[in-house]
Amino acid sequence: MGLNKKILCFVDECGTIGAGEFYLGAVLVYARDAGRLDKCFSDLLEPTASEIHAVHLDDAYLQSLMLRFAGACERVPAVFLNRKHGAGIGSAPVLCAQAFVETVKIGMKRFRSDILKQPRIGNVEVITDINQHNEHRDFDAEIERARGEDGVFRGVVRVTRIDSAASRLLQLADAVAYSRKWIAGDKLNAAGLRKRYRILVL
Repeated sequence: MGLNKKILCFVDECGTIGAGEFYLGAVLVYARDAGRLDKCFSDLLEPTASEIHAVHLDDAYLQSLMLRFAGACERVPAVFLNRKHGAGIGSAPVLCAQAFVETVKIGMKRFRSDILKQPRIGNVEVITDINQHNEHRDFDAEIERARGEDGVFRGVVRVTRIDSAASRLLQLADAVAYSRKWIAGDKLNAAGLRKRYRILVL
């Protein structure tokens, strides 16, 4: 089949994998629009801001930041997804990979239906924050199995691991992952997250 334009999917987590519930945040955008999305986010930060970690920010500040970002990037076609995952059974690298695959698949399906408006999706590069779990050989084995066998995930052409300090969009994915905490704290519901911040909670 003919492939669509290249799509980037940035994924980061909130919580400790293998020690209870955790959340994954995903940001999917055409590669050609990634710079615009990055600028929308970066322009809202202090000029001297270093790496952003949502867990270290005041909730009121982060909610204000994400609200202003949603308005600034309104015209950029993108999907922002938050997915909760349970403790599960198995090693942390395997649980990490399984959650990763599930989240990316859901994000790809939403991008396909909401933005591509086509029956298939491919040419997707996934970029994630490097950690001890996704560097493990068991993580790699599960990812390769999914790329060969697991439905829409076969549209992933590459999984790249980098330090999140090098990518504002990974830091954005971290904030998207953290946003689930606002629901857990009864400050906002899932419909509100979508309406105010464009974040899909599934």
